[in-house]
Amino acid sequence: MPRLFGTDGVRGLANGPVLTADLALGLAQSAAVVLLRGRHADERRAQGRRPTAVVARDTRISGEFLVAAVSAGLAASGIDVLDAGVIPTPATAFLVADSDADFGVMLSASHNPAPDNGVKIFARGGTKLPDIVEDRIETALDGPKLLPTGGDVGHIRRFADAEDRYILHLMRALPYRLDGIHMVLDCANGAASGVSPEVFTLAGAKVTVIANEPDGLNINDGVGATHIDNLARAVLEHGADVGIAHDGDADRCLAVDADGNAISGDQVMAILALSLKKRGKLAKDTLVTTVMSNLGLHRLMHEQGIEVVTTGVGDRYVLEKINEGGYSLGGEQSGHVILSEFATTGDGLLTGLTLLAEMARTGKSLAELASVMTVFPQVLINVRGVDRLALAGDERVAAAVAQAEAELGDSGRVLLRPSGTEPMVRVMVEAADHDTANRHAEHLADVVRECLAAPVV
Repeated sequence: MPRLFGTDGVRGLANGPVLTADLALGLAQSAAVVLLRGRHADERRAQGRRPTAVVARDTRISGEFLVAAVSAGLAASGIDVLDAGVIPTPATAFLVADSDADFGVMLSASHNPAPDNGVKIFARGGTKLPDIVEDRIETALDGPKLLPTGGDVGHIRRFADAEDRYILHLMRALPYRLDGIHMVLDCANGAASGVSPEVFTLAGAKVTVIANEPDGLNINDGVGATHIDNLARAVLEHGADVGIAHDGDADRCLAVDADGNAISGDQVMAILALSLKKRGKLAKDTLVTTVMSNLGLHRLMHEQGIEVVTTGVGDRYVLEKINEGGYSLGGEQSGHVILSEFATTGDGLLTGLTLLAEMARTGKSLAELASVMTVFPQVLINVRGVDRLALAGDERVAAAVAQAEAELGDSGRVLLRPSGTEPMVRVMVEAADHDTANRHAEHLADVVRECLAAPVV
């Protein structure tokens, strides 16, 4: 049986085969069993304090019944629920820590289309759960639940100042005001539709907002960080200095410059890393990123005396490495950026504020700031129907990779990465020009298909 938790919680079609109201309720009850163990929970009980959990959601219509199911499961387990309503995922993580809650639950499927949804659980302090704790919660689905009665059941009440607390937190983290910057802000019709325009306006920017009219069904629909062309057109139409796009739950930030050119998460990290180092705030002069980050980022960091620590794909793994090493900056090229001085997870609002603050501080355009990094053409081919377990041991694939790496030398990079959830291998090649990258990627994909193809059941 496949693992219920993926790289970012439990995700799937709402009311589909997996993600039902029953499952949401069960996950809440199981999380209560697993996460209320330990010394902290015992101390609270000894003080007569009831455990608490923050619950929030994005704008999907299914979030309404799922948040009700989660809240019911928590209250039935004796936990007081603080319902924060529609807020970004990073706001939920922040509020768990800020309110000293025992844990938190966010209902969101991030950048996925509206019919999908997900259950993300944060531990005390607002951090994502390690795999072993998620496995315990999954196991606890079939075990006994906490079933208090009478006055020991939990209350469900509105977290009335949730947005205000988060906004104040972001304003305190803002390194430099944004006065004089005209921006277009794409809220993806998602969780940031209310709070993000207010934050950037308070920070001093002139804000033109698009995709901030959620109706429960239009989240990520042709807008947001996964549809950056829409933002680029708006920036050109309004003559703005910069554009910022969130995804549905606003843990991502991608940007476009004044000419409508897309600025990747790698370029954002490059700009922030150089700024933090110059200001003496880049812990251990180190950036944490994933194996998918562009070779150009690695080269720039090496030239600037910044070490790069690499992890597997997924912002949770970036965060784990940040915490292990005591680092202050990390992220993914997809736009998940973690500034650990102020956040325990990727925060698209915080990232956007910090990026625009660097524009304001230096007086440079985003294009000027991004030009410090040479972006190597990157070609990614997904080879489906592949026995991923055989990849590491196939000599023909290894020989083809070695030949490509020898031909590319220092001017390119090869990565073959099996999918963790389906029979598929991702073939990625970077090179000095697109034609070279495409030629090597196509050849390697053909070799993988010939050597490792397996029937898909």
